[in-house]
Amino acid sequence: MKLHKIFCITVLLFCMHQLLNSVAAQQINAINKTLSAKEKSIITISSLTARGHLLKLKTALSNGLEAGLTVNEIKEVLVHLYAYCGFPRSIRGLQTFMEVLNERQAQGIIHTNGAEVLNIKSDSIKYLRGKKILSELTKMPQPDKAVGYAAFAPVIDTFLKEHLFADIFERNILTYAQRELVTISVIAAIGNAAPMLQSHFAISLNVGITAEQLQEFVTIIKSSAGKRAAKAAQKNLKAVLEKAQ
Repeated sequence: MKLHKIFCITVLLFCMHQLLNSVAAQQINAINKTLSAKEKSIITISSLTARGHLLKLKTALSNGLEAGLTVNEIKEVLVHLYAYCGFPRSIRGLQTFMEVLNERQAQGIIHTNGAEVLNIKSDSIKYLRGKKILSELTKMPQPDKAVGYAAFAPVIDTFLKEHLFADIFERNILTYAQRELVTISVIAAIGNAAPMLQSHFAISLNVGITAEQLQEFVTIIKSSAGKRAAKAAQKNLKAVLEKAQ
């Protein structure tokens, strides 16, 4: 009788342990499926900058700092996005951020600068470094012979590999996933670039952003870039997710 009681207690404790582990795993999965406050801020800041909505951007920049983004992370976001929406938008975003920082400093708010940009030291050919990074992002080997627009205008392929994927993507401060959030935010906000948006949705999945997080991304885009941009983003995301299945 005593042995039976001990056995029952042991089984009960084991079941409770398994249940707690299951609950903990579900909580972790739930967290991983949800964009963090910092990631949401990156999306909002990027899309508003791309659209040129500077008054709303000031609020988004302050919210980003409150969400835990460092000064250097936000600066890197605003620098990265120039490759997708141009210097005018990027520079206006940086100027707006300067205003926000000055206003907050006047209020006695102390900011965290965060990690500094590290100089890239490499003896390898920049074009090949960019090509390798693009292969890592797409999980596909890049062709040795240019095709499509790269064959039509070879210089754009050089700029793409050497500058975008070597000079920019190689930089520290932001992860590949964070850079992809910036990228898809800008492309969705400016619109009429479906092939590129689908390509970067696929890359986002490759670098660890989940399908659920991308669905959440569309919701954020709706509030920052409008219903039309969100509708187009949803259509392109659906196409990518169906292809991935």
